[in-house]
Amino acid sequence: MTSLSASSTLREDDQLFRLLRQLEKAPEASQRATAEALGISLGTLNTQLRAAQNAGLIVVSNRPGPDRRQRFAYALTPEGTAVKNRLIDAFLARKFTEYAALHAELTGSASDLVPLKYRSKLMQSNLAPIPELYVSYDSAQKLKIEAGELTSHDLTPRQICDLELLMNGGFYPLKGFLGEDDYNGVVENMRLADGQLWPMPITLDVSEDFAAKIEEGQDIALRDQEGVILATMTVTDKYIPNKSKEAEKVFGADDLAHPAVNYLHNSAGKVYLGGPVTGIQQPVHYDFRARRDTPNELRAYFRKLGWRKIVAFQTRNPLHRAHQELTFRAAKEAQANLLIHPVVGLTKPGDVDHFTRVRCYEAVLDKYPASTTTMSLLNLAMRMAGPREAVWHGLIRKNHGCTHMIVGRDHAGPGKNSAGDDFYGPYDAQELFREHQAEIGCEMVDFKHMVYVQERAQYEPADEIEDKDNVTILNISGTERRRRLAEGLEIPEWFSFPEVVKELRRTKPPRSKQGFTVFFTGFSGSGKSTIANALMVKLMEMGGRPVTLLDGDVVRKHLSSELGFSKEHRDINIKRIGYVASEITKNGGIAICAPIAPYTATRRAVREMIEEYGAFCEVHVATTIEECEKRDRKGLYKLAREGKIKEFTGISDPYEEPQNPELRVETENVEVDNCAHQVILKLESMGLIAGS
Repeated sequence: MTSLSASSTLREDDQLFRLLRQLEKAPEASQRATAEALGISLGTLNTQLRAAQNAGLIVVSNRPGPDRRQRFAYALTPEGTAVKNRLIDAFLARKFTEYAALHAELTGSASDLVPLKYRSKLMQSNLAPIPELYVSYDSAQKLKIEAGELTSHDLTPRQICDLELLMNGGFYPLKGFLGEDDYNGVVENMRLADGQLWPMPITLDVSEDFAAKIEEGQDIALRDQEGVILATMTVTDKYIPNKSKEAEKVFGADDLAHPAVNYLHNSAGKVYLGGPVTGIQQPVHYDFRARRDTPNELRAYFRKLGWRKIVAFQTRNPLHRAHQELTFRAAKEAQANLLIHPVVGLTKPGDVDHFTRVRCYEAVLDKYPASTTTMSLLNLAMRMAGPREAVWHGLIRKNHGCTHMIVGRDHAGPGKNSAGDDFYGPYDAQELFREHQAEIGCEMVDFKHMVYVQERAQYEPADEIEDKDNVTILNISGTERRRRLAEGLEIPEWFSFPEVVKELRRTKPPRSKQGFTVFFTGFSGSGKSTIANALMVKLMEMGGRPVTLLDGDVVRKHLSSELGFSKEHRDINIKRIGYVASEITKNGGIAICAPIAPYTATRRAVREMIEEYGAFCEVHVATTIEECEKRDRKGLYKLAREGKIKEFTGISDPYEEPQNPELRVETENVEVDNCAHQVILKLESMGLIAGS
């Protein structure tokens, strides 16, 4: 930005700041009086008023009365109030900087003066306790008994993560799940109804059936998946959200390739309940209990050690040597102590499980100086929302007592969209965080891309190496690291710590020794079961791992005999198959599934279930509906055409063809053995079976 355009922007900001402040101070003053107070003409005032109204910062209403000069009244909207507060902070910060520069020029020394507002804000930001939503122990015992009589909602894993951070202050200033006004403000402009910055909808989604039982003003009990009552909630709002709008505004696109958008449309309930929460007890964690700290426990720890500046390192991946060097440099740059603060709630499907990651963190923690570094686990359900998620993470870390946070390249990015492009630009998250940094109360430390310089045997920021042409620069991408692990290849010590590699190999052996699932999908009569049987025999002939065939008809007989063929029941049946396949995969076996599985969302849910433990190979048996009808030995298509079988896939119910299966096989005029061999070749190319 040129100095001319920068000064023009500052002047416009100051004009807007003075206008909003004057309208708040004297909302019913005449236009002439307002113009005089601002020292501008009536024409300029009218131009500014129209611009503010068009931007949604003020509401203009008619006022009855004989004096036409006073026929309008003005009120700031919540967004207008938030903008005014932001501009006040920016104005004060600028004036303070000007004063500090003048003080240094006149006295030759820096000023230690910090305005009272900023002194108190600094003290509150990371030293003083923050509000929690828990009641006292005695009150909790009484409330638990009373809550036993209330209508109960069984929380999902994501809702349990959200509730824990609501209750312990991690989501301060939220007092519960968002009501409709707060939700709309957050979705639209990242602000609660009162103007406070908050970028992520924290909502209690429930089914339509459950919502129908609930009235506004009613108290409900919130239970974990074991039935333990964690909190009560007073339902103040019951509303149906516009999920497509939420996807567009919060995640940048209504694209099912985004895991949170897929969750929004295919897993979350259709109705949202909002209202304040009263905490009874925190969720019980049996793992790494000494590493789990509430925001106030961390603040107390920092106070005890005398830490005043703390930089948080947000991560959902194992730590390698480049991360260590990055965190060292970030702490040095900020002149701060270091909090390694990994997420152990819900992360991106396919991520390394948190048990393995925490063991990796603990294995390298002694590489850090104990006097300046600590580690704590954050039970957060990530949304992978990129820029908004970065701002959200900053607010959460501020609540945990941190003054700085490392924000990475493509921070919390979910990967590729349906068109094969990244959902967010590489620096979008850093830009949005920087824009709101003062309001977040947590300063950003830029992520540096670290590379290994062989001649100097050390990691250095890639953009700071001046002699690039004269040194050997080494780097291993995330994709290459995963390939080396999957294929059992060497990972050099300059890249990662032997302790970390050992832990990763323990949990993730080479792909040729891992469990996996082959999931056939296609019309009834397409040949899925026949090919699946042939594949099973071929894999059993190879040996090495147990093979289980989960054929549609067999599963219906032994696992889902009570289910019908409605969409709901077919989804339940497929998810049962997916669950069994995930258990087989987790324990190193091979699962072969051959249901029709007509719906994209259900197949994706099964994929995510299985990819947590091993590989998933989707095979679309692409036989045409006409050919399937010709092969129909049971006469099912004929009965469906006559209307005697309802909701029959391909006739009265749709089949959503897979867009990107690992393999698509044609069966018309092709031998079964050849089709099965195509699958074998695909598994070989994926590294799941050893090449012949």
